[in-house]
Amino acid sequence: MNKSRKILIITSGLILGLFLFYQLGKAFGPGSYPNAEIYEIKAPEQEVVKAINNFKKLNPEYVVPKVNINNNGSFDLSESEGRKEKSQWNFNYFFYKNENEIIFTWTRPNLDGNTDLAFVSLNKGLNIGNWKDINHDFGFFENRKLKEEFESRILKPIKKLIK
Repeated sequence: MNKSRKILIITSGLILGLFLFYQLGKAFGPGSYPNAEIYEIKAPEQEVVKAINNFKKLNPEYVVPKVNINNNGSFDLSESEGRKEKSQWNFNYFFYKNENEIIFTWTRPNLDGNTDLAFVSLNKGLNIGNWKDINHDFGFFENRKLKEEFESRILKPIKKLIK
């Protein structure tokens, strides 16, 4: 075996090994929502939650209508479930009416006294169970488009409502 072929095999093996190590690390990602796109808002969480509620009052088209599970029943997505006694997250849902999509987000205070708002996943339709995680289940360009849309339609207007 000549020297250049040996170097090519070793280099290819190292690159493959690093790629597999990276994929293994992603598989064991920390936390409950390892793929969420997290945005820091420079305000306490109470103010952010208040801004989210005001946003929904001013823009009722973003309020999620009743949903169903496996095409059975009719339920409200309860946002009050998000901050129970020991919960780390305050869950929020938004609805893109024209696209018929539910956007799942959460907020929580961070160590700097500000708030992390995470764009977690998207559900196609009002039948719950079709969730796709942002930064994981979409291709590069579609993922980028979804994040830009979230930022312009939801994140920026919420930031403007914070006093």
